[in-house]
Amino acid sequence: MKRILDVFRARPRVAVIRLQGVISAGARGGLSDHALAPTIERAFRRGKPKAVALVINSPGGSPVQSALIAARIRRLAEERKMPVHAFVEDVAASGGYWLATAADDIWLDANSVAGSIGVISAGFGFADLMARHGIERRVHTAGASKSFLDPFRPEKAEDVERLRAILEPIHA
Repeated sequence: MKRILDVFRARPRVAVIRLQGVISAGARGGLSDHALAPTIERAFRRGKPKAVALVINSPGGSPVQSALIAARIRRLAEERKMPVHAFVEDVAASGGYWLATAADDIWLDANSVAGSIGVISAGFGFADLMARHGIERRVHTAGASKSFLDPFRPEKAEDVERLRAILEPIHA
């Protein structure tokens, strides 16, 4: 009987989910939806918590994995009608900040780095180098835009516009 009464006297529980590291699909030690799914699901269900705390220390990473993890957290919070609070340790940049936005509120130290949202695609252009050395590249494709942004050919304005059209929605 004492154990039953202890349950009723217990203080409210807050489940804690640590989100630490680079966000990427399948990387060892990194954060991915697949790897975190059991932890997140368990946090919302085990012990009937009154709230969930996200403790975040991440420089970001994959926008796809960030979106999947954040969506899972929001879905469970809404299903369970449970508040979620984000606590930023050193950094919640880029995708790490995306994870923080899954919470109802975000708490951070004055020295924490938060935000720094950006999307980048980088590469090299070797067209002039190849021409100087008499190197000719031969690429055969079926279909349009299969050699999109080929580093061995001069950059085309339409390729750059296509890349911007891909990057902008990710950044928005």
